[in-house]
Amino acid sequence: MKTLTMTIFSALVIALVLSVTPAFAATPGFGNLYYNGTIVRTVVPPAAFPNEGRDNFYKVTNGATGQLGIAAVAPGSSDYHGGHWKVFTVTFNSEITPVLLTSEQAVLSAQNAGMVTVTRNAAADFLCPVQL
Repeated sequence: MKTLTMTIFSALVIALVLSVTPAFAATPGFGNLYYNGTIVRTVVPPAAFPNEGRDNFYKVTNGATGQLGIAAVAPGSSDYHGGHWKVFTVTFNSEITPVLLTSEQAVLSAQNAGMVTVTRNAAADFLCPVQL
């Protein structure tokens, strides 16, 4: 009986260690994006999060050299929700030479001028806090 109890206990410990170890081994990633014409840092959590996009984020698919993602809000903005990004794909129209877009206003101006197409991409929503 004692051997059976120890075997079950050992199996439970191994199962717990194997399932928890990847979470502790994962480290956050860091990156950069544009917010109102300035490059800001981001922290990418080491775990998946459900689609909860609330703040506009623009991913340019065929932009100019040096193009980064574009955040519409950041800490200090009244509408910032901690980096729960609602993703929009921005694509320069084929007859347009891409320019660097560094703010939500620049994206919307380019859209109004017919330079880019902006498409909602709910499947790409993600969590990624901004650091100012």
